[in-house]
Amino acid sequence: MPAYQRIAAEYRNKIASGALRPGDRLPTEQEVAHAYTVARQTVRQGLATLVAEGLIVAQRPHGYFVRQREHMVYRPQAESRPQPASPEMDRYFQQISSEGRKPSQTIEISLVPASPEIAQRLDVPEGQTVVARRRVRSINGEPVNTNDTHFPLDAVKDSDIMSPEDIPQGTNQRLAELGFAQVRAIDEFFIRMPTPEEVHRLDLAAGTPVALHIVTGYTAEGRPVRCTLNVLPGDRHVIVYEREWE
Repeated sequence: MPAYQRIAAEYRNKIASGALRPGDRLPTEQEVAHAYTVARQTVRQGLATLVAEGLIVAQRPHGYFVRQREHMVYRPQAESRPQPASPEMDRYFQQISSEGRKPSQTIEISLVPASPEIAQRLDVPEGQTVVARRRVRSINGEPVNTNDTHFPLDAVKDSDIMSPEDIPQGTNQRLAELGFAQVRAIDEFFIRMPTPEEVHRLDLAAGTPVALHIVTGYTAEGRPVRCTLNVLPGDRHVIVYEREWE
């Protein structure tokens, strides 16, 4: 086994066994090179392997650290449940606050041409203008996921859905108030590596896969009026799907 692979294997095993815990600092490149009697370039190659696997992160000039994984519990089924009664706090803010952590988010509104992915699900021509409500959610100041919802322009035009402010009752309830109540939704899950834009928005470390959860909501007449793309970094989420037996 090449020396860099032996170095990667040893520290991988230490992380798996708990000998190195999340947040622990690894020995310096010089210390590892001395222990294995190899060049520092060999050490860098071995540690880079662990970075690519998502086990450690490089925080120059401080060194390498075991990645900390503080998960958010993500419940896809929760979106169909009523929002909290509090006018100041939606479901996401309530959940994270109850865990003793600080939630925050940024919201951007734009008119965009429908991509093939969105056009197919909203049943509109590709390139037709739709409303995009893009959110980055954070916990304790660190981005945790993105939530980008697309609406047909005629359904939400001139409503507060087009304002970059939080809607405490949620956009689903607001759509219902606008005459577009949803009675069913289709959930799709994809596991893949992130796009460059997702890496930037979520500040992802190398080697971090994401889950893409696409939700398309339909009215009783069968019209799709919402398509939401949730991007969930694999090192920051546990997806919990509760089912009831009929």
